[in-house]
Amino acid sequence: MQANQPTTNAALMARRNAAVTRGVGQAHEIFVQRALDAELWDVEGRRYIDFAGGIAVLNTGHLHPAVIAAVKAQLDLYTHTCFQVIAYEPYVELAEKLNALAPGGFAKKTLLLTTGAEAVENAVKVARAYTRRPGIIAFTGGYHGRTNMTLGMTGKVAPYKLGFGPFPGEVFHAEYPNALHGVSVEKALHSVELILKNDIEAERVAAFIIEPVQGEGGFYIAPPEFVSGLKALADRHGILLIADEVQTGAGRTGTWFASEQWPVAPDLIATAKSMAGGFPLSGLVGRADVMDAPGPGGLGGTYAGSPIGCAAALAVLQVFEDEKLLDRSRALGDHLLKGLRAMAATEKSIADVRGLGAMVAIELCENGDPARPDADLTKRVVAEAAKRGLILLSCGTYGNVLRILVPLTAPDALLDEGLKILADSFAALR
Repeated sequence: MQANQPTTNAALMARRNAAVTRGVGQAHEIFVQRALDAELWDVEGRRYIDFAGGIAVLNTGHLHPAVIAAVKAQLDLYTHTCFQVIAYEPYVELAEKLNALAPGGFAKKTLLLTTGAEAVENAVKVARAYTRRPGIIAFTGGYHGRTNMTLGMTGKVAPYKLGFGPFPGEVFHAEYPNALHGVSVEKALHSVELILKNDIEAERVAAFIIEPVQGEGGFYIAPPEFVSGLKALADRHGILLIADEVQTGAGRTGTWFASEQWPVAPDLIATAKSMAGGFPLSGLVGRADVMDAPGPGGLGGTYAGSPIGCAAALAVLQVFEDEKLLDRSRALGDHLLKGLRAMAATEKSIADVRGLGAMVAIELCENGDPARPDADLTKRVVAEAAKRGLILLSCGTYGNVLRILVPLTAPDALLDEGLKILADSFAALR
């Protein structure tokens, strides 16, 4: 804080607007002072319930004591060597644990990185190195990151892709299954086959990449039968299946990886966000033969697999075991769905309530009509809830989905308090 400057959200926003590029968005004009578990306090001392979780980064809550203790202990040993220069055991131990957690009855290996986009981009590199093919098929509504390659795979233009093209070639988008909006499993699979007929031959496609539950796209869940059909198509043509679990991973959906709930195992899994409890770390886990396709030196990064991040991630895994957070994820999701469905019974704007584990959302439409997405109401509900002390985020292709990513460590009483604020916000806007 600058000397003699008032500590208010408005004053800090003025400084932010003068110093920070406008391209960095901000959902709420609030500056945090401190946070703990599923609550935070702004610089003016006001308390908020955090239903955003740093966009799915805080499954173990703000400042979990075990995570903070592990990081503090690591700080006394070493903070950086670059794993490619001088290695360290926490990287290897974390890779071993992720290999054991990932689904699939085959040998696995792991690459540790820093960001979700970096993990996804490396998934493409590995897939291309293994198959010797260039093509990638992604899906409408998908979000895969902010690098040029991951933006090319992202299936949503505004605001992510505006003005940033051209994007890499040989990337195509099939339809993501979405029963609410008329895209059946059969239609989605047919759209993949049409790409293979009209745009690129199967023999030049390296991988399909899909989110088990779309994040920015609106929390739509990939049906098991769709995943089975996609994997069968992939196997028929020697195409790899990549699960983008940047947002769904680390226990958010009730299993460590959402793809554990699939009837088939993906070849590669990109993960990040909550795996290190708020510290920058990501990973790519997959079939050992596929992961070994790039030669020595072909993968890595200066900060990739930071020892600080590895220490935090190992602590997160221990917290999940000690506190049974996978069970809690499922129970928390059930609690939220029950409360939101009760709310939907009286709020005609709520067209759908959905979730997998604790990855939960409601979709707002005019008079509950899925063909009439209500982005304006969604914005007003988010703003009204913040005024009342609840932090929410919107998402979806049309900006009409309210998503809940509350820490899994939040007690039921706090969930109910947040749901009450949400209900009161709807009532205030009628």
